[in-house]
Amino acid sequence: MPVPAPVPVPPQRDVPAAETGPAAGHAADLTVLVIEDDPASGITGPELSAAAGTRVRIRTARNLTEAGRLLTDDVDCILLDLALPVPTAGTTSGAGAFFASGGGDHRPEPAPHRAEELAVLTHVLRIAPLHAVLVLTAQDDTELAAEAVRVGAQDYLFRGELDARVLSRAIRYAVERKRADIAQHQLTESGLRAQENARLERGLLPTPLLEGSDLSFAARYRPGRSRALLGGDFYDTVRTPDGTVHAMIGDVCGHGPDEAALGVELRIAWRALTLAGLCGDRLLCTLQQVLEHERQSEEVFATLCTVDIAPDGRRAGLCLAGHPAPLLARHGRPARLLPYEDGGPALGLLPHARWPRRQVELGREWSLMMYTDGLIEGRVGAGSSQRLGQDGMVAMVNSRLEQGLAGEELLEAAVTEVRELNGGELTDDVAVLLLGRDPERIRRRGRSAPRPGPASTAPAAPASASAQRPPL
Repeated sequence: MPVPAPVPVPPQRDVPAAETGPAAGHAADLTVLVIEDDPASGITGPELSAAAGTRVRIRTARNLTEAGRLLTDDVDCILLDLALPVPTAGTTSGAGAFFASGGGDHRPEPAPHRAEELAVLTHVLRIAPLHAVLVLTAQDDTELAAEAVRVGAQDYLFRGELDARVLSRAIRYAVERKRADIAQHQLTESGLRAQENARLERGLLPTPLLEGSDLSFAARYRPGRSRALLGGDFYDTVRTPDGTVHAMIGDVCGHGPDEAALGVELRIAWRALTLAGLCGDRLLCTLQQVLEHERQSEEVFATLCTVDIAPDGRRAGLCLAGHPAPLLARHGRPARLLPYEDGGPALGLLPHARWPRRQVELGREWSLMMYTDGLIEGRVGAGSSQRLGQDGMVAMVNSRLEQGLAGEELLEAAVTEVRELNGGELTDDVAVLLLGRDPERIRRRGRSAPRPGPASTAPAAPASASAQRPPL
């Protein structure tokens, strides 16, 4: 391999002492790859080092084949002579072969009348997409230099104005601009991925199927992961053709994207099984099989609470799989926890577990709140080791009920108070849903509903699915 030659430039001008002092000595070392076919005398590494205030190493390649061999990760900047002969097929080798085969990024194409003159630049940009590139051109070709920057070079230099000081500044500028360009590109890609993930997660959130039901519905959901829309908690509500309203809420152990994906799978499986007619122990046994097949490891489990409310709205069946018991508030009475002594284990813990179904009397007017443990495991005071717990949650909800809050206002106030007591955002996912029956509201709806005329045969328009989606 020929001995690398220094970059060919005119004699340098005097370098001011202020630019060579120790104040500039804190910059990182630089490695410059010069691609130039005329190894004439010019500025050397020591001269550039003195001008830049840091050590500058120079490598010289007489053609693109040599450049491919000398192009390594430690190269900070490429100084390219645009007068270099146009590359021919098969000239790329060494470190640049991967990029020439399609690993580079997409760049603007040169203007048609400049394509041949910039062919060497487009080739270098293809084999070195992550390196800063400076181009050398004649002073009377400003248009070509500007087109080179538009195509992808970080800057251009005129041979007639080049010295160690100008070159050192240009190299520094090119390196920092390239780093900024890469950072901006990564930031843009990250933003696009975040938008795609947000759209996907929104699509995976449940749309309750309650058309035809007299029950009210409200929900709140807060994932524990930063900047996420979906966590390991999940919930759903559907009404089957016989008029029964089925609701469930669950929690996959863990907080990552795998747990969130598993929670979505379990929710969709629950909805399909419920609409197929399964409930209680049969449904939970089947869900456990789904969990065992889909989980990442045998240590993953999920808690679950299901209720099926009779068509008359006065009673319900309750199944607990290692999950906190719901909170029932009847008209004129304080809220209380439903019985939980007959609950079964969490899904995925025991291979042949069973989950008994308990009959619960709801009454004529009631509200039923189902929640995950993120609501009760927050701290009571910043830095405190005491957790809110179920008793604290019951007291908190009762105080809000005494204030006359209900529905979405009640859930929003409860979640907000839990966060405030915790001294900031909760680290665990939180999901809460509220079902309720209000006979007076049902009567008002019945009186305000229009009566169909005798000649009206057109079917009623279905309720909008988006109107049933709970606010987040």
